[in-house]
Amino acid sequence: MADNPRQDLYLEISRNLVDQELTDLRNYVSGAKILPARFVQHADAHQICNQLEKEQKLKPGDLSLMADLLRKIGRNDYAEKAEKVAENERKAETGSPQPCTSQLKRKGEDGEEFPGKKKPAACGEEGSPVGDVFQKSVKKYYELQLSHLKPLIWNDNFTLILSDIFTQLELIPKCEKQLKTSEKYNRSESRREEQRKELKSLDNLFNPDVTGLSTAPRCILIEGEAGGGKTTFLSKEALDAVSQKTELGKRHSTVLFIRLREVKEGETIAEIVWDQCVPERKGVTIEFIETMLEQNESRVLFLLDGYDELQPEARAAGQAIPKLLSGKLYPNSTIVITSRPSAGVQQHTRPDCHVHIMGFSKEHVEKYMQQYFTVVKKQELTKNLVVHVKDNELLNTLIYTPIFLMFVCVLWEEDQEMVSTGTMTGLYDNLLTCLVRRYCKREGVDMPTEGLPTEVAESLLQFGKLALEALLRNETLLDLTEAERENVNWELLLKLGVVSLEVSSSKLHPRKQLNFFHKTMQEFLAGRYVAHAQLNQQDIVELLQLTSIIKALELSNLLQFTCSCDSRAAQAVMEELSKISRREFTHLRPDQFESSHVPMDQDIKKSCQTYERFAALCLSILSERQEPEVLQGISQALPIVILDSSINSREATGLKYYIQNLHSANLPDRLILKVPYGTDSRDTVQYLQQCFTTPLPGLTLDLRLSGRFGSPDETARLVSVLNNVPGLRALNLSLTRLTPSSLQPLMQGFSHMSLLEELVLSLNDNLGDAGMEVLQVGLSGVPHLAVLRLGGLMRGVGMTAVGMSSLAPYMRHLVGLRVLDISSNQIGDTGLESLATILPIFTAMQVLVLCSIGISPTGMHTLVPALCQLTRLIKLDISHNDIGDPGLECLAAILHHLTAMKVLALRETGISDRGISSLIKALPHLVQLQGLDVSGNNIGDSGIVSLVQTLCQPSSLDMEQNPPGDKSLTTAPHCNTTLQKLHIGLNKGVTGAGLGRVAQLISALPALTWLGMSGYWDTPAHLSDTAAMALAEALPRLPALKWLDLWNISMDHAGFQAVVQTAEEHPTLGRLHYIRRLVPEGVDTTASCLELS
Repeated sequence: MADNPRQDLYLEISRNLVDQELTDLRNYVSGAKILPARFVQHADAHQICNQLEKEQKLKPGDLSLMADLLRKIGRNDYAEKAEKVAENERKAETGSPQPCTSQLKRKGEDGEEFPGKKKPAACGEEGSPVGDVFQKSVKKYYELQLSHLKPLIWNDNFTLILSDIFTQLELIPKCEKQLKTSEKYNRSESRREEQRKELKSLDNLFNPDVTGLSTAPRCILIEGEAGGGKTTFLSKEALDAVSQKTELGKRHSTVLFIRLREVKEGETIAEIVWDQCVPERKGVTIEFIETMLEQNESRVLFLLDGYDELQPEARAAGQAIPKLLSGKLYPNSTIVITSRPSAGVQQHTRPDCHVHIMGFSKEHVEKYMQQYFTVVKKQELTKNLVVHVKDNELLNTLIYTPIFLMFVCVLWEEDQEMVSTGTMTGLYDNLLTCLVRRYCKREGVDMPTEGLPTEVAESLLQFGKLALEALLRNETLLDLTEAERENVNWELLLKLGVVSLEVSSSKLHPRKQLNFFHKTMQEFLAGRYVAHAQLNQQDIVELLQLTSIIKALELSNLLQFTCSCDSRAAQAVMEELSKISRREFTHLRPDQFESSHVPMDQDIKKSCQTYERFAALCLSILSERQEPEVLQGISQALPIVILDSSINSREATGLKYYIQNLHSANLPDRLILKVPYGTDSRDTVQYLQQCFTTPLPGLTLDLRLSGRFGSPDETARLVSVLNNVPGLRALNLSLTRLTPSSLQPLMQGFSHMSLLEELVLSLNDNLGDAGMEVLQVGLSGVPHLAVLRLGGLMRGVGMTAVGMSSLAPYMRHLVGLRVLDISSNQIGDTGLESLATILPIFTAMQVLVLCSIGISPTGMHTLVPALCQLTRLIKLDISHNDIGDPGLECLAAILHHLTAMKVLALRETGISDRGISSLIKALPHLVQLQGLDVSGNNIGDSGIVSLVQTLCQPSSLDMEQNPPGDKSLTTAPHCNTTLQKLHIGLNKGVTGAGLGRVAQLISALPALTWLGMSGYWDTPAHLSDTAAMALAEALPRLPALKWLDLWNISMDHAGFQAVVQTAEEHPTLGRLHYIRRLVPEGVDTTASCLELS
């Protein structure tokens, strides 16, 4: 690429501004709201200049804003250089354009004149004649291809304009990369409701105040279930972007909408773009597109539709799409990609923003109906359908999915009697019947009173076989030649409107193909075929290739359609799923689905996540086929029944049927019901009333609720439902706006819940001390209580020393208490005295969380004697208390009594080298220690190095399990194989030299999964190349490492590259956290594990 004087100037400024000048620049830029403060505060001068240019505040030939800012910070020399660069740009703009290798005439092929004066532009650059033709061609192509929809392929005359029919979908941030990604915000339950607010558009994701990101996101993943509107959503985003109506459009001059199902193995990105995004144009060649993508990379937006439909061969490592996602290709471009959930996008990239299309809201459903019937000129049908839907409980579970709602509208228009089903399959069955009726009427064929005409039925089954085979190949388009080879009457299917005949949009692979109007229709026809095969005694398990739980999840919709079509097919499928479940989940226990207080085995964690998805599939099948035989299969497949989705979902409908038909002979080991945050409390209680209509003694239930329970009436209604579940084991009412008055009915109801073991009231700070007086009455009714949570990060329950002193005496009978969390309640040393008097009673105590309660060194002297009695304690968290070195010395003196300790958290407790030395002396007693957090303190190099040296010594437990003479060991006997999480970062006195020494030691901690060694808040710690190389050499010796935090650490070019390259090659390391402004100039930052903030 040619020299760029502007970029050279940016770099020169960035290298030569002193700290105070950079601070002044940040203050001016953020204070005048030229750029968002969240971005500016961590950006260097180079990044600020590039962002100003990206937001078109520094335009070609105009650097006046930059010159003005430079003069404000006293750098007149650079201001003059900026004005000189701008002057040269203006001169170049008046010159004659340089010819491209592919010359076009002055008038474009679309007849529009190009501007008369242009700065010289290379053939692929923005502003070149061919470049302009390309941009205009893309815009016109999208307007032609995307702006009009024909959602009903059986009706050529039915066309919808996208802007008319499109209704905004709800986009809700997913928890893996939640909005507001700072650690404190992310961990705060009190923010969850706020985080789940509807996003008005993707524009919100470019607002740092919304996302918490310091720079614009590179990759946005949009997930949604089948029929949720992903393609429609992305189509509208493409149209709005090319018209520059959105932030995406304003930031990007080149918008490329790519259907991933059309992508073939071996294609390059340039070939894919040429193939799908533009009509054939003179001069717009694959070579031109390659040049254009390279030269305008930061202005390119890739809209990738349907990762779940990308063929397996094209997903392999080294293929174009995975390389684009991982950043190995065009790392400075922006990507928005849609997919069904869990299709594997995260194998290639960690999205900066991860959102979920939830479907329509209640308000949007009615609006969509109005828009639909307006288009078909039958507005009078809207009102009656709205009433019908409200009265049909089962139908209500489907209408929030756009494609299902469209089918409801179609059937309502055709025959209102057909809109009575509440299942996905019933809806498709009725739609198919509707299509066949129309065909028979049109063709003069007799429509039988039951079933379908013979020829139609046979053709549909034949085609269902092809649909199934294509699904198992992960294909949604059927080659016409294949249908002809199988003698399928595809012309009849065209007349029915089940498929359409089209020539592929691919110019590289032109072919005639049969296209379903939606993948769910393909899955429906395949499911009908499989169910019919069962009737003919075929082995449908072999037909479905049902070999594992993962395979079952991949075929989720197909299995639901199959089971819904035939009872015997449902029994056969559930019998096989039960066998697979027993084989793959035999090791899981109910307690493994509870909150873990110690580092959890990663294989167990993954199995739990897979089991939850499997449970959702089973409940969806039960929703489709509500029969005792299927219920029996569910009971065998799911020893633990879990629902963690909307109470309006089909899974929730399945669970309702399951609970209503439970009896003592088929009770699960545990029922876990989690109502998502944001659900109205009235809706929650109504759903529970419908589920638990009769007493269910013996049912063990874990219940997590949401909504506002600030009214005594609401909690009284809840208690009336819970009276039918005397075996209630856990009740979680965190963040539900409880008040002392609304807590009262609940406490009175505890007399019917005597088996309650877990109570969570965290993040209800309206309770206060008055609420604790109410709580103390209820505790007498739950003698088996083992878990009591009254805390939460930043917000507890509003308890002070007064509340603690009144509550403590009423806890004495809770002798089985294992977990107590009172964090973020300002009880201080006085309240701690009340707690300390009863702590020795709780000899079963395993977890004690006391962070942010105002403990001083004096308070520690009160606490420590009580802690001595808690010999089963496995986790102690006293973070965010100013105990200082005296407090830690006091604690360290009794740690030899707490040998069961697995997690010790001392984050931000004001300790220094003096305190840490006392901890070091006690560490040999903590033979089972798995997690240690001493971050955010005043420890220096000496203390941190001594601490890590001590931790690296094998514990006595290690020595017992790994005697030095055992030659068969793969782990050297001098290693500590117990410690899994270590946080030593953000310590004020630690320098790069100290961290370099740590890097040389940590390979003796092979069990580590998390390692935090970030620099201090204000002052980055610099790792020399030697230290960075030591860290890079250590990483392969940490085979279990998943997360490495190097925030606010600086490295030179060679050291940074070595660490990142080694991290990228690491088999398990998924997250390497680094700060963007400290990345060395010119290094490769495309590693998928690298997370820049």
